[in-house]
Amino acid sequence: MSDTPTLPATGREWHLASRPVGRPKPEDFALVEAEIPTPGEGQVLVRNTYLSVDPYMRGRMSDAKSYVAPYALGEAMQGGAVGEVVASGAEGLAVGDHVLHGLGWREYALVDAKGAVKVDAGAAPLSTYLGVLGMPGFTAYAGLLRVAALKEGDTVFVSGAAGAVGSQVGQLAKLKGASRVIGSAGSDEKVALLVEEYGFDAAFNYKNGPVSRQLREAAPDGIDVYFDNVGGDHLEAAIGSLNRGGRIAVCGMISVYNNTEPAPGPRNLARLIQTRGRIEGFLVSDHNDLRPDFVREVGGWIASGELKYRETVVEGIENNLEAFLGVLRGDNTGKMIVKL
Repeated sequence: MSDTPTLPATGREWHLASRPVGRPKPEDFALVEAEIPTPGEGQVLVRNTYLSVDPYMRGRMSDAKSYVAPYALGEAMQGGAVGEVVASGAEGLAVGDHVLHGLGWREYALVDAKGAVKVDAGAAPLSTYLGVLGMPGFTAYAGLLRVAALKEGDTVFVSGAAGAVGSQVGQLAKLKGASRVIGSAGSDEKVALLVEEYGFDAAFNYKNGPVSRQLREAAPDGIDVYFDNVGGDHLEAAIGSLNRGGRIAVCGMISVYNNTEPAPGPRNLARLIQTRGRIEGFLVSDHNDLRPDFVREVGGWIASGELKYRETVVEGIENNLEAFLGVLRGDNTGKMIVKL
C-alpha cells in the first residue's frame, strides 16, 4: 500500500433521514460523523475536493421504482465527486492522483478502483469534470446530437437553458450549425446571459408570461428540436410549435420532481400525428460509445474559448444540502458545485 498521509479519524457525510414528501426539507437529512476506513486490495481512499448536486438526486430520495436504486435511509447519499487519492490499495492509482467517482455527499470516500476514473488536474480545472467535461456536458452532447438528431439549419428550443446541461445544449447547437437557438430561464439576468455570453439567438423568462406565447414570438417559424429539462407547460408549448419531423429529447422534468400528485400531461399530443413528431426520453449512460468524441470535441471547444461555461460554487460540506435545494429552486447559473 502507498504511503498514507496523516488523516483524521472521522469525516462528515450526509445521510437521508426520511423520504421527502413534496419539496425536501432540512429535517429529511442528517450530517453525521463517520469513521474513515482503510482501503483494501483494489480500493482507494479519496479525499473529495468537489461534489456535484444535480436534479436527478431528488428522484433517488423516493423509493419509487426507477432506473437507479433509491438512496437508503440512514446511509450516506451518492453523487458525482472528484478528489485526491490519499491512500491506495489499487494498482495504477497512487497517492496524489485525482479521480472522478460516484461517492459524493461526503468528505472521504472508499472507492473501488474500477469505479474511479483518473483525471488530469493540469488539463482542466477539477470542477469541470463534474460539469462541462462531466456528466452534464456529456448529457447535452448525447441528447442533442444522437437522441434529438440535430441537423444543420434546425431551430432549437432548450428549457432550463442557463443550467449545466441547457447552457451547453444551446452552445453545441450553434457550433453544430443550428440556424436559430432559443432558451428559457427563470430570471431576466439568466436570459441576458444566454444571449450575451452563450450566443443564443433569443431567450425569454418563463415567469414573464405563458411559455407558449413567448415561444411563438421567439420562433415564429416553429422549432425542429426541443431539448426538455423542465416538462410541464414547456413541453406542451414545444409540441405546439413543433415543425414537421420535429424531435423532442426528454432529459429531465424538474417542474414535476416535487409533485405529490401526478402532473397532467400535455393536452396537445395529437399534434404529433400532424407533425410526425417524435418524443424520446434518454439516459446518458446508454450512450457511452460517444464519450471519446465528446471529450475530443468539447475539450477542444473549451480550450479555444468557443464553448463557455459558468459554475455556481458553494463552500463547505455543511452547505451541501442547501446547494442541492438551490438547484431545485433554480438558484444556480451553470453547474452547481460544492467545494470542500
